Amino acid sequence: MKNKYLYFMAAAHLCNDINSGALPALLPFFVTFYGMDYKAVGGLMFAGSFLSSIVQPIFGYLADQVSRPWFMSFGVLLCGVSLGATSLFTNYWAIFAAVTFMGIGSSIFHPEAARLVNRISGGKKGLGMSIFSVGGNGGFGVGPLLAVALVTAFGMKGIISFAAIAILMSGALFFLVPRIKKAADRMEKYAVKISSNQETVQGENNWHAFSRLTVVIVCRSIVFCAVESFLPLFCVHVLLQSNGVGSSTLTILSLIGVVTTLIGGVLADRFGYIKVIKYCMAGLVISLVAVVMTRNIIVLYMLLIPLGFAAFASYSSYVVLGQSYLAKNIGFASGVTLGLSFSVGGIVVPSLGWFADSYGLPAVMELIVLIAGVGALGTFFLPPISKKKLNKSM
Repeated sequence: MKNKYLYFMAAAHLCNDINSGALPALLPFFVTFYGMDYKAVGGLMFAGSFLSSIVQPIFGYLADQVSRPWFMSFGVLLCGVSLGATSLFTNYWAIFAAVTFMGIGSSIFHPEAARLVNRISGGKKGLGMSIFSVGGNGGFGVGPLLAVALVTAFGMKGIISFAAIAILMSGALFFLVPRIKKAADRMEKYAVKISSNQETVQGENNWHAFSRLTVVIVCRSIVFCAVESFLPLFCVHVLLQSNGVGSSTLTILSLIGVVTTLIGGVLADRFGYIKVIKYCMAGLVISLVAVVMTRNIIVLYMLLIPLGFAAFASYSSYVVLGQSYLAKNIGFASGVTLGLSFSVGGIVVPSLGWFADSYGLPAVMELIVLIAGVGALGTFFLPPISKKKLNKSM
């Protein structure tokens, strides 16, 4: 693997996802400063996701046809500048529009970036995708911490700082991605040159398997976005903690994810992607049950460790397994797996917000457990990766 390039792509992933990570942490402040209800803040999560779920697979398909490295630079720029623009508005629908463009920017970055990471990861695709994913998880971890610090120090105007971060990383991507792409081309040519095995393995598209994986990803997405949206509010309104304490749960959860994502990548390369997904989904159900039952903030903090492992250790496995199921359309598979990992959940969150307004936060947390159980059940129907062997003279 070209580790230096993987680390740079992870840093780019961090600068992109720091914006999506900041949004849930800002929700309690939107409630406090602007008087939004649960349904309204759930609508902002929807804004960041509803077009992303459509746009991301489209950009993945375009990446499969002709590589467009500038997608990554433009995506990071649009994502960060859009979130920064929310500092300029107090009108709900203006904020809604800015968050929508933030989601679109994120969806432009991910497919092309994941496709490039797949190419430069060599034979350790699980580890390679994990390194890339660590950047995203780091963004989701740093985002809430940075958002709380900026709003505490400068008020809502402090959010403009996210635009500055995006501008800097966008420039770096614009100049460095062409070099990474050339390195990936050289790696592929070298791999073909040194291959002495006349029997090669060619991947095929298995749409039936990919559709089953999609069902599991949808369930995980709903659970992930719901936890991000309602766990801070659960801490504030049920456990009677401050906004800062509630938002800090997201930072802790995501920072745990930084470590567990790497562990998950190593486990996936050794034991298989499906097995990692299966055990992580089961662990997610158990952890959420414990979170719902607790009324002690210290105990909840302790439960963030198994919850974080279950939520993040399988992240790279979903992406690589999707790329393996659709080996001829890696960009499209990346767009769907990465897109659905967050966007579909954001679309469903407003409905969960209505449910929380009607029946309370403990009830919506119990509903999240049920959805996680459906996803865990779906993992037992994931078929093994199928490959076609061909004799090929070198």
